[in-house]
Amino acid sequence: MMLKTPSLDHTKCGYKSVSTKTPLWELIKGGFFGQSYSKPRQPLSNAIVDPGEVKSKPLPLRALLTSKVLSVTASYATTGLFQMGFNSILPVFYATPIELGGLSLDPPRIGALLAASGIIQGIFQLLFYARLNDRFGARAVHIIGISSGIPMIILFPVANALARAYGIGMAVWPCVAVQLTLKTNLIMCFPCISLFVRAAAPNRASVGATNGIAQVAVAVARIVGPASTASIFSYSLQEGHNAWSIYYFMIALVFLAVGTALLLPRDPSVWESSQ
Repeated sequence: MMLKTPSLDHTKCGYKSVSTKTPLWELIKGGFFGQSYSKPRQPLSNAIVDPGEVKSKPLPLRALLTSKVLSVTASYATTGLFQMGFNSILPVFYATPIELGGLSLDPPRIGALLAASGIIQGIFQLLFYARLNDRFGARAVHIIGISSGIPMIILFPVANALARAYGIGMAVWPCVAVQLTLKTNLIMCFPCISLFVRAAAPNRASVGATNGIAQVAVAVARIVGPASTASIFSYSLQEGHNAWSIYYFMIALVFLAVGTALLLPRDPSVWESSQ
């Protein structure tokens, strides 16, 4: 007596057999490369998109050119233009003969002055910048720093006039000390600008790109600054030309930098809260 075994229906048991019409090469390729013969999943039309995820994506360059970014970039560029122009003129002025409008200082003395000035600037920022920023706000510190350029420029002809009258002595060194002290205020402009650059970014993912735009602008300004000021300074020293041309030009740069600084808010948090 033969027993008849019931046949199993694989489809009912949850198993799905591979079609016998599939070529052997396709089976081998699927085994080696992990290809699946199931139909790809269709994306859900009603999928929920996290708005925070979209907001945190980096924006294209055109979307970064907002009024905030352009304002802080202009302020950064004009400040860098004046700062590099002043730094290029300062040692040249110290080394120029008194008869031509300078102070006739020797290179070792010039190097000692600039080195001492750099050390004092670093210590002053480390000890007092945070307090000044908290007390007055970033824009006030920035405007005061760039406005210090006006007396810094005026001290050039004043120091030369005193050197012509009394020589390099007690009448000249106070002018040099005040000029280098005011330069400390100018250096504090750049930490303030960095805060505004970060606050001007449309979102957190675009902070790097925003900083890149500002750095490109200030790099161009730092190339133009020394070249233009050195050329005008040498031109003003020539006979028959106005010796004050370089000072007029530098003061104009100060007013330009102050004008762009007025476009900034009192504190970077104003821009951050409006994002």
